Amino acid sequence: MFTGIVEELGEIVRRTESAEDSAVIAVRGPLVTSDAREGDSIAVNGVCLTVVDNVDGVFTADVMGETLRRSSLGALTVGSNVNLERAAALGSRLGGHLVQGHVDGVAEVVGREPADQWEVVTFSLPAELSRYVVEKGSITVDGVSLTVMAVTDDTFSVGMIPATSKHTVLGSKAIGEPVNLEVDVIAKYVEKMLGSRNV
Repeated sequence: MFTGIVEELGEIVRRTESAEDSAVIAVRGPLVTSDAREGDSIAVNGVCLTVVDNVDGVFTADVMGETLRRSSLGALTVGSNVNLERAAALGSRLGGHLVQGHVDGVAEVVGREPADQWEVVTFSLPAELSRYVVEKGSITVDGVSLTVMAVTDDTFSVGMIPATSKHTVLGSKAIGEPVNLEVDVIAKYVEKMLGSRNV
């Protein structure tokens, strides 16, 4: 479980494809690896990955084909920057919202409107996820907990403060680039419970 508060910008330093429709990635992240052990969870652009090895500030993780296909991790190359967050510890502050690290879909940046002290960024919204996205609700974009400012049938917008732009990959995302989306898991549980009552 994560909170959507990115701890540091990491970098992909190695990527090895395997014959079994999977890959091994090596990610530089001195902060998140400072206390990481084999088996720990680290979110990479919002995708929960398991630490296989940790040497000199670089951790490696296996990424199976399903994850490569259903997230934007498949588009990462050596040199790509990534958002990193360690799993939340019980008793720690919940600065964002409950994030599982299970990507629900991939969207694209479709608009950026700079303002004096912040920026409105608009993303495409996959049809199958639109019912879970509401104005003033929470959504995770590339592992960043954000508040929805506005939503249409096929897009949603967020307000991005300078700190978010500076300290996450979202600040440098260009129009058309992919991002990982995770909707609020509570909304999905509520939908399922209400649906079972109507059966």
